[in-house]
Amino acid sequence: MKSQLLLSVFLVFLLFAACDKMLDTKPDNQYGDEFTWSLPNKAEGVLVNAYANIMTQWDHWSGNNFLDVATDDAVTNDFSSGLYSLAFGSLSNQSNPIGNWNTAYNQFRNIHLFLENGLNDSIRYSVVDDEVEQAMRNRLLGEAYFLRAWWGMELLRIYGGISEDGQALGYVIITKNLSMNDLQTVEGLHRNTYEECVQQITNDLDSAIKYLPLAYAGPDRVIGNSQFGRANKKAAWALKSRVHTMAASPAFQPQGSYAISADSIQRKWQRAAITAYRAINEGQLGSFTALTAANFNPAVTPTDFLFRIHFNNSNMESRNYPPAFFGQGRANPSQNLVDAFYDSRGYPIDHAQSNYDPQDPYANRDPRLALTVYYNGRVFDNRPLEIYYDSETETYGRDAAGSDYRNTRTGYYLRKWLSAAPDMLNPIQGSNDRHMHALLRRSEVYFNLTEALNEAVGPFFALQGAGTHTAISLITDIRGKSLSISSDPYLISVAIGGQEAFRKLIQNERRLEFAFENMRYFDMRRWLLPLDEPVRGCVVTKTSEGFVYQGTDPNGETVIVEERLFDDPKYYYLPLPYSELIKNPNLKDNRGWFGR
Repeated sequence: MKSQLLLSVFLVFLLFAACDKMLDTKPDNQYGDEFTWSLPNKAEGVLVNAYANIMTQWDHWSGNNFLDVATDDAVTNDFSSGLYSLAFGSLSNQSNPIGNWNTAYNQFRNIHLFLENGLNDSIRYSVVDDEVEQAMRNRLLGEAYFLRAWWGMELLRIYGGISEDGQALGYVIITKNLSMNDLQTVEGLHRNTYEECVQQITNDLDSAIKYLPLAYAGPDRVIGNSQFGRANKKAAWALKSRVHTMAASPAFQPQGSYAISADSIQRKWQRAAITAYRAINEGQLGSFTALTAANFNPAVTPTDFLFRIHFNNSNMESRNYPPAFFGQGRANPSQNLVDAFYDSRGYPIDHAQSNYDPQDPYANRDPRLALTVYYNGRVFDNRPLEIYYDSETETYGRDAAGSDYRNTRTGYYLRKWLSAAPDMLNPIQGSNDRHMHALLRRSEVYFNLTEALNEAVGPFFALQGAGTHTAISLITDIRGKSLSISSDPYLISVAIGGQEAFRKLIQNERRLEFAFENMRYFDMRRWLLPLDEPVRGCVVTKTSEGFVYQGTDPNGETVIVEERLFDDPKYYYLPLPYSELIKNPNLKDNRGWFGR
């Protein structure tokens, strides 16, 4: 009997001990490590997560808008959007609608977990073939370096800036998965200098270029067509060109006691030019090609698209088609942007030699205008758009602001990237269409080379290490193909005017080429261009004698649609998250922001 009692007590003790272990709560990341890092699909999945938060569609910024609506290129009619508030200067350490700090560092964690565990000897990506195994490991390693560079670039262009004491700062460089001890001493971390961040990204991209395939083609299971959409050498070269161009830009040069010499800035432009040249040559990018409507919904990836995400839906159309065609008309191009397009011979519309007529404003224009905007009278889905007020009947056209509160605020609708398939959003027989979000384009590398050459040596000269290209030869090719012109006297006259005049022309060409590609916001800031220009539109009146346009004469009366309240130098840079500044007092914020 005594032995039975002792046995019962022992069993109860074991039961409670087991329950204690089952109820002992553990952090999630203590489970599954052995499982994850022994199976190739699971291990690769950790790295693939670092692709997950890359923008999937052109208009996925803050509430499904184009970032262009916070620039002089457009406005949004989505008044609840964070970008609508941003356009009016509503920005603080606690409210930043385009902030990506947490997202980027979460992706760094995925990348570092993979680098530290995903290529260990216990994982076999190919069961039978050692060559395939090595090729797979090389590709995954290259992807990891590329993705770390990508998220570093994203942090740099959002948070890079000048501190109160004049330092050019970037982000906090992290190159390993932080342990609990590391996290407990977070106050020891600080923002690295802008140039240190550039060097880290450069190093990662050099490693990516070493391990990645040039492109994905053919039947190969590791680097064949089935892997299309992943990072490759071409994308790595293009990203390197972007980062070096950013690094040479005026906004990111140290100031005050930290100021660097003009020679140092010149060397940065030379580096940017040489990198872009090497990207074109060693990356085998091919020649510049003009964007066409065929690029908007392509059956196959255009050669211009070096890194892209594919999607097959009608979401952009639903958000941006005119409301009469079942859309929401969100992104409205500005008259500012429309005026920036040249006439058909390449002259600015306010030039003495221009054939522009402000009362027939869309005739004889740069072909890129029609690729970018819909305007009054242009056919949309088999009917001309009615963006006018009829003075005889005292009614508004179906697509004018007075007809529907969701209709365009500027007199224009978006054309670029949208499908032109008929009845796209018809509620009875609507359809989807193929789209691609080009995250890196070959065209950007050519513009980077053009800009850097002009800054380094002016319009007419080549640079040692950057081939025989000159800024004027490159922009002549770009304008010739985009405008379909063989003679360009205006371009020659601007080049003769010198580096500064040519810089403005390059900036305008870049604005037109990359409209609604979410680049204008960052370009204006890195160039330190004026941010407070009001956004203009046009008003069209239909009379018995035809249409009368107001706001289309660059020397006449303007139609102000929206003021831009970027009236402080602090708006050239974005604030760091308040939670990070409080957590770590060693983080220096960008000039003018801390505590606001």
